[in-house]
Amino acid sequence: MSSVIDRIGGEAAVRALVERFYDLIETVPEGRQILHLHFRGHGIAHVRAAQFEFLCGFLGGRRDYMERVGALSLKEQHAHVPIRPEDAEDWLTLMGQALQDVGVAEPVRGQVFGAFQRAARALINREAGSVAE
Repeated sequence: MSSVIDRIGGEAAVRALVERFYDLIETVPEGRQILHLHFRGHGIAHVRAAQFEFLCGFLGGRRDYMERVGALSLKEQHAHVPIRPEDAEDWLTLMGQALQDVGVAEPVRGQVFGAFQRAARALINREAGSVAE
């Protein structure tokens, strides 16, 4: 059976997905807080490259990110980031839009989005409505 990355169109599709996702983050209201959180870290240019590498491995392709960073869990990697439920939902809204915009077809789009839902909601570490940092 082929990997998820193969079923969505390979690394070129992952690159397009990441670029579209971060273009949305930088231009729509739902991305404002996510953008703010990235500016507290290494910035958008860094995260675009890291997200591409991470998603390639997450979707069953090359594991360059995991080999470079190590076996930290996604939750450990985001522990320093204040993530509220509304931030996770905004992330999911924009990633869902990006998946659709780059043409990831069903049923694989639903499978990928389901994995993203589980991951994003597992990262919540602040109360809903708390002051955004």
